[in-house]
Amino acid sequence: MAGRIRVGVVGAHAERGWGRAVHLPALAASRDDYEIVAVAGTSQQSADAAAGVWGARHAFADAQKLMEHPEVDLVTIAVQLPQRDGLVDAAITAGKHVYSEWPLALDAGTAERFRAGAEAAGVRAAIGLQSRHHPMVRYLRDLVTEGAVGEVLSSSLSYSIASPEVWSQRYAALFDATKGVNHVAVVGGHSLDMYGSIVGGFAELSATLTTRTSTITLQETGEPLAVTSPDQIVVSGLLESGAASSVHFMTGGPRGDGFRIEVHGRAGRLVLHSTDDSLVGPEFVLTLAKANGAPAETLVLPSRYVPVLATAPVPVSNVHRVYADLARAIRTGEPFDPSFATAVRTHRLLDAIKDSAAMGERRRLG
Repeated sequence: MAGRIRVGVVGAHAERGWGRAVHLPALAASRDDYEIVAVAGTSQQSADAAAGVWGARHAFADAQKLMEHPEVDLVTIAVQLPQRDGLVDAAITAGKHVYSEWPLALDAGTAERFRAGAEAAGVRAAIGLQSRHHPMVRYLRDLVTEGAVGEVLSSSLSYSIASPEVWSQRYAALFDATKGVNHVAVVGGHSLDMYGSIVGGFAELSATLTTRTSTITLQETGEPLAVTSPDQIVVSGLLESGAASSVHFMTGGPRGDGFRIEVHGRAGRLVLHSTDDSLVGPEFVLTLAKANGAPAETLVLPSRYVPVLATAPVPVSNVHRVYADLARAIRTGEPFDPSFATAVRTHRLLDAIKDSAAMGERRRLG
């Protein structure tokens, strides 16, 4: 594909949403690689309004028509999983490359079907697990690989986020264990993929899930809503390297402290911690403590890790990197991450966590 890749966006909106806030500026900064040609909304009126903002010449109330349009090469699916029924399959069937937001599916089996379908159709498929491209995450990953702390003995991840007690009805799916956009899927998926990109995957694990906030209040009606999804997620086990690992996701209460990732090695300790509790757009500080007992050193990000969109919000910069890698993969056939294969691995990990918690048994991942 020598020219620009023509993009159709399902879930484009003129004023709000993840697509409007993140995908639009990321694509706008990728004009050498991409051209936005079509958008699809929930009505023709909303699609027409979005087309004006996104600069698209085609607007559809029916996403299927967007996918079938001959001018569309890549379909970006920027709607939440509960509203996405059939969209990934339809894009692949239409022979289009795909960029789908996370989660890809309700379970690993369905995610694997999507991955296999994209491979059989000869299309490239990206998944919205862009946090692995955070500049500080990539720097930490390389430090670990290069042996900055020697052999890794253990590592840990913790993430805490404040959670209000009153929520709008449009967020009700977050608290439903059956919807696939709860804390296990969203907080767990984004965080564990980022963590795994640094220290490697789990070989075996045990997990505990519990719900400590049993109800929330709906803002529009004042009625209580029963919470069925876990808000406390605890995982321990061994990584593929043999290192011990622990993970704890904490949701609830008035204050969160964001991320803390610690890599403990024979020659020192690396700690990455965020200055806020943002899930997908945190600012990170990285420190290195060596074995000689000297105080921990705060590391400055080397210039080679500074992203192309250095002044853009972190999520925009990270998504821009996904689009750049996807464009290269479409043109050259090279492998890339995060792809649907990345999504399958993450879904398998989440399924193992849920199975372990439900059965009270240790799970091995092959």
